[in-house]
Amino acid sequence: MPSAKNISTSKDVTLDDVAFGTAFHGPLVHESVRAELNARRQGTHSTKTRGQVRGGGAKPWRQKGTGRARAGSSRSPIWTGGGTVFGPQPRNYTFKVNRKEKRVAFRSALSVHAERGTIAVFDAADFSTPATKAAAKLVGDWGVKGSVLVILTDADLNAALSFRNLAQVRGVLPAEGTGVADLIGAANVLASQAAIDELTARANGQKTNQTEEA
Repeated sequence: MPSAKNISTSKDVTLDDVAFGTAFHGPLVHESVRAELNARRQGTHSTKTRGQVRGGGAKPWRQKGTGRARAGSSRSPIWTGGGTVFGPQPRNYTFKVNRKEKRVAFRSALSVHAERGTIAVFDAADFSTPATKAAAKLVGDWGVKGSVLVILTDADLNAALSFRNLAQVRGVLPAEGTGVADLIGAANVLASQAAIDELTARANGQKTNQTEEA
């Protein structure tokens, strides 16, 4: 059975074998990460073609007799201030990944951290008030290198305020909003026990407080 260390009590916590003990599926993880990162793109980039650039209606000079090359418009793409050829236009980058595939990718991302020992649990109840110094000591006592992704629930507000300004912390995310890209991009994962329960429910296809499943 996979397990994680509770760095608040120095005891091991048993993790769900399905959510944290799945074999890594690289292609589905890659597809899910692409889908999540694409969904974050605004897609508002825009350029003007030669037909959209202001001006250029008159022929710059007559066709023959000047010694210069023929020119029909000052808004040609080869002119300064001219239009753009095949430039980016507003578009939607999102594409669909099937729900079952997303679950497998989510389990794979969780299982990689469990296998490597880069996931740990802490007691969010210890943070009755925001305490950045206590959060820094907790991460320091863990002794890991690299970035740390902190995953919490909505009830762990004081813990979120405590971890968010630490230099080593990559980000503080709610369990229901944590994606495959977030898990894969972090060197280490630190979660409250309630967040672990939500991640397990999402990985197993069970409904949480969100209507959409992983």
